[in-house]
Amino acid sequence: MKYEQITYEADGEGIATITLDRPEQLNAFTDRMKSEMIDAFDQVDRDDEVRAVIVTGRGRGFCAGADLSGGPNTFDHSTGRRDEGVRRDGGGQLTLRIFECKKPVIGAINGPAVGVGVTMQLPMDIRIASEQARFGFVFARRGIVPEACSTWFLPRIVGIQQATEWIYTGRVFGAEEALAGGLVRNVVPHDRLIPAARELALEIARNTSAVSVALGRQLLWRGLVAGHPMEAHMADSRGVLAMGASRDVKEGVAAFLEKRAPRFTMSVSKELPDLFPNWKVPEFR
Repeated sequence: MKYEQITYEADGEGIATITLDRPEQLNAFTDRMKSEMIDAFDQVDRDDEVRAVIVTGRGRGFCAGADLSGGPNTFDHSTGRRDEGVRRDGGGQLTLRIFECKKPVIGAINGPAVGVGVTMQLPMDIRIASEQARFGFVFARRGIVPEACSTWFLPRIVGIQQATEWIYTGRVFGAEEALAGGLVRNVVPHDRLIPAARELALEIARNTSAVSVALGRQLLWRGLVAGHPMEAHMADSRGVLAMGASRDVKEGVAAFLEKRAPRFTMSVSKELPDLFPNWKVPEFR
């Protein structure tokens, strides 16, 4: 796919950067941007050289939410194509794709992020905010409902009380409040945002097994819906069995004993064990 509203760059050091690229519109979200971002995450999972992903915005905004240039009918989908009787929410299609990504995803939030601009961040593993970032779950102020699976993700990240306040008021708040509420990992000076995100991504890329990280990501996110710790125990046990005899674990132990950096070689795209044989994505109805 040719990208028109995002850019994608893999830097050769194990990091791919996806940049929302409509700066004159504060990177307002469109159906085209959704499709391009999903395609970019497909690229990420296919490329074993990519070990971590950074998502950021070009210009002074991260994402100003849905593009409202269509006026009052922007959210009116009562006509047109539908999937199985209901038109799927585009933000949700994107967040579900990020949720299924096999690589760690770091949000580098460079400026205002409201509506889908904040909800698309929720399935990202770690969010780092510029001091210029602002956030807003503004749906109630637009007469619409929270989207992009945000009512599933947000309470799990910040707790139900904080989630209800931000959703019910729809107010915009600053980076320090986002930090205090647990939405972001840390707040950095604006000119340190990308270096800070890259530092974290390189820590992962240079020191860890790609397959171990991919499995850890699945265990953490899928564990959020486990009904009992036994489900985690079964998945953990499959992982220990699958990886215990692998060349990555042999290399990891040898590197530790020899006091050197590890050289992991297993491929996420070709050698990822299935720790969740009964995992099934519900059908959209």
